[in-house]
Amino acid sequence: MSENSPLAGLLAGKKGLIVGVANQNSIAWACAQALHGAGMELAFTYQGELMRDRVMKTVSSLGDVPVFDLDARSDEQIDALVAALRERWGSLDFLLHSIAYAPKAAMANAFIETQREDFSAAHEISAYSLVALSRAFAPLMPEGASIVTMTYYGSQKAVPGYNVMGVAKAALEASVRYLAVDLGARGIRINAVSAGAINTLAARGVAHFRDLLRITAERAPMKRAVEPSEVGNATLFLASDLASGITGEVMYVDAGFNITAG
Repeated sequence: MSENSPLAGLLAGKKGLIVGVANQNSIAWACAQALHGAGMELAFTYQGELMRDRVMKTVSSLGDVPVFDLDARSDEQIDALVAALRERWGSLDFLLHSIAYAPKAAMANAFIETQREDFSAAHEISAYSLVALSRAFAPLMPEGASIVTMTYYGSQKAVPGYNVMGVAKAALEASVRYLAVDLGARGIRINAVSAGAINTLAARGVAHFRDLLRITAERAPMKRAVEPSEVGNATLFLASDLASGITGEVMYVDAGFNITAG
């Protein structure tokens, strides 16, 4: 985003936490670039030392930004992150939740073969982590703050190979609606962005993903796949006061693919 863009100062003075950047192809990174371009000060998380260098390299282009280790399954680590950001910033205006996980076996086999422990793991990380993070950070968020999570159309329709992740994303979207009720009393908004098929590290774990990209481009009204920057811009909108009356919603950014039949 150039300095002459009308959005360049839209989020000036705001502070946001990005959970879920894996590399420069991550949807979360596209969102971070849009938010940073609009003036938001950002912090990032990574999970474990294996991801640390990759995330640090990715975010280095934004300058000296704070980066924290976070396992979203751990309430203790979440609480430690809240304390660190409270000490550093005092408050938090925006939270991006862009993490999801399902064991390989649950994605490779038929859905009916999903094992109990794999089902639980997918839901804990992909859906419950949003609840845990929202609960922990809400006291740090002022009126007008915003939370955005990332979902996919496989929550609504049976997408080949998406399996338990589709069920977890359905739980995530339902969680957004219930969280919107609880957070609304505090003046905090929460929404989901349903991005179209994008070639990310996470997407490569979905069987037949290349076919899905091709089908998306063929069937979408705009006859193309969506760009990561378009998802970033939608997230920027939801993070800003321009979306002050929107909460509990799922915004589709998929070149119109979700409206098509067949």
